[in-house]
Amino acid sequence: MTPLSFALAHSLPEIVLAVGALALLMLGAFGAGKRDWIITEAAIVILGVAFLSMFTQLGDKALIWDGAFVDDSFGRFMKALTLLGSLVTLLLSREFMAREGIDFFEFPVLVLLATLGMCMLISAQSLIALYLGLELMSLALYVIAAFHRDNVRASEAGLKYFVLGALSSGMLLYGSSLLYGFAGTVNFAGIAVALQGGASIGVVFGLVFVMAGLAFKMSVVPFHMWTPDVYEGAPTPVTAFFATAAKVAAVAITVRIVMSAFPGIKPQWQQIVVFISILSMALGAFAAIGQTNIKRLMAYSSIGHMGFALVGLASGVEQGVSGVMIYMAIYVAMTLGTFAAILSMRIGDRYVENIGDLAGLARTNGFMAFVLAMMMFSLAGIPPLAGFFAKWYVFLAAINGNLYGLAVIGMLASTVAAFYYLRIVKIMYFDEPARPFDRVNPEVTAVMAVMGLLVLIFAFFPGPLVVESATAAAKSLF
Repeated sequence: MTPLSFALAHSLPEIVLAVGALALLMLGAFGAGKRDWIITEAAIVILGVAFLSMFTQLGDKALIWDGAFVDDSFGRFMKALTLLGSLVTLLLSREFMAREGIDFFEFPVLVLLATLGMCMLISAQSLIALYLGLELMSLALYVIAAFHRDNVRASEAGLKYFVLGALSSGMLLYGSSLLYGFAGTVNFAGIAVALQGGASIGVVFGLVFVMAGLAFKMSVVPFHMWTPDVYEGAPTPVTAFFATAAKVAAVAITVRIVMSAFPGIKPQWQQIVVFISILSMALGAFAAIGQTNIKRLMAYSSIGHMGFALVGLASGVEQGVSGVMIYMAIYVAMTLGTFAAILSMRIGDRYVENIGDLAGLARTNGFMAFVLAMMMFSLAGIPPLAGFFAKWYVFLAAINGNLYGLAVIGMLASTVAAFYYLRIVKIMYFDEPARPFDRVNPEVTAVMAVMGLLVLIFAFFPGPLVVESATAAAKSLF
């Protein structure tokens, strides 16, 4: 196999997404709005093909494109979660976009381009590749955040995300330039070799700026300020996309860069990760208590959950990385199921978002109430649902890494956060019924059912499969 064909064989998901996005863009541009519905269907198929193409890449770790990208088990695991998040987002978006009058062909194309950027980001093995993937992802996300052009809240969300995102990109780029200046290379492996003797003050500054840029994409404290407004203002399927696929990509590259580029300065980056983890868990636990908008509540919930995921990374060991991967897999399932329920909150032609609209849901739509209650219990980490196992694995890694204080703070934050999750269950099952929701399309119901089933039976079938895959994939970083 020639070097070019070898590189192409290990870049199949990205190639499928890039060619598919360009083809659909041409089809949409020359179709003059006549084939918009076909483009969404085709985009779903393209994401499915990209997902299946990863099964042809099974094998050892492969460095491609002059060492700028890497194809390994860790990347494939995280890409699979990203592609599934993107695919389900498009499934959930079809009815919503049509009813809101914004079912334009550009949306699925932008989702494909954002997903391409995410896959490039997950496989990045150099600072330049990291920045290219990050910007490709971000530029598409800026547009879809404000995709509902006639909605003031959506326009405001897009503008806030763009301004703060540009600032974070600048910080990351500045940090990357510092690292290059002191290490003499942009390759992660080269940086690791250069830093074996310890870190100078310039390297520490570069590390802080790079971590700040990545923290913005993960929406962790203190770079979380955009999250509640963007989650509330953006169209609900876009919010689901932000909360799942984009989060997975950001967490994946954060894990990769600290494990691949900074293994020799673990005490420095460990302090940063512990700090933002504690702040994120605390803010996610307390700030969501007074929320009345369910999308805004999910924004604070996602901040808290990213804090929990970083507990595993803070341990800095292989068990911690596998814990992060397990956590993200369960988090994606819980979040997609919750947003499917949120997209079912429709009265007439109006989608409602107030938590009070869920009052008495158990008596008007028992299935939806049961699934949403299960998601809330799981997000709270109550056994035997999947959310309990997610926290179990990251806390276990922290304890084995002698981070007892971090594990205790995480458990306390989880206890506080349970209040606002269980409050929703109480509203659905014990309050007087509000106006019932209209019937939703079968796709949204199917997503709710599948994600609910995965969360419910995690310990029996999906759990061992996910845990075994994550454990094997984590080895590729060590």
